[in-house]
Amino acid sequence: MKDLNSLMKQAQAMQQRMTDAQEKIAALEVEGTSGGGMVKLTLRGTGELARVELDESLMAPGEGEVVADLMVAAHADAKRKLDAAQAELMRDAAGPLAGLNIPGMPKF
Repeated sequence: MKDLNSLMKQAQAMQQRMTDAQEKIAALEVEGTSGGGMVKLTLRGTGELARVELDESLMAPGEGEVVADLMVAAHADAKRKLDAAQAELMRDAAGPLAGLNIPGMPKF
């Protein structure tokens, strides 16, 4: 019976860590860049695009295709960073259970 109580306490603690990690993810913001910093964009933890900054030199006529390519590259950079930060937070929250294939649990 002691083992069951201990297991239940561990499960409750892990559930709280997962909730805390989800709150941190929601508050997270990452910046992606491209073109040597000429394009910067910020993604929130939810994946929402929060901000876009363009270097003034990109505002010249005929630069539309370049700007579009740089924005896609900056978004890809930010998305990679966001995915890595989210995975790290969830791995930390899962503790010793990270990497185990438990039904109903996200994979880390």
